[in-house]
Amino acid sequence: MADAIAASLHYLSIFVLFALLTGEHLLFKPVMELERARSLLRVDIAYGACAGLVLVTGAARVLWFGKGLDYYLHNSLFHAKVGLFILIGLLSIIPTLTFFNWRNDLLAGKAPQISPAVARRTLLVIRLELLLLVCLPFLASLMARGFGMIAP
Repeated sequence: MADAIAASLHYLSIFVLFALLTGEHLLFKPVMELERARSLLRVDIAYGACAGLVLVTGAARVLWFGKGLDYYLHNSLFHAKVGLFILIGLLSIIPTLTFFNWRNDLLAGKAPQISPAVARRTLLVIRLELLLLVCLPFLASLMARGFGMIAP
């Protein structure tokens, strides 16, 4: 039963993570109104917290509920999946810093001013994160079927 709960929490947190990133994509505009910017900042904070939850529930599955630590450590697709998740996390720093730089404007009750270059870069990174997130379930399903095993 605990295994099913851990798996369900992991899957749910991944779905919410994808939904929050999709929300960032939909909310982000080159010309930002004050309330939209505040909402975007809140969504980004929730996205970071949810990424942490994905990591914690994934670690719990690896350590206590999945196929055993040895299985995961000897699976190249697991390493690829974790590496891809880390890459997504590193990429997410770029939009987060963009949104964090708005804090003074938001505290002053002003809409942030975004240069066209920053807007293009931020949107490109969010789209790249979404694309990479879509790759994770494919790696996970291959891994769960025994592909990627490395001889110990």
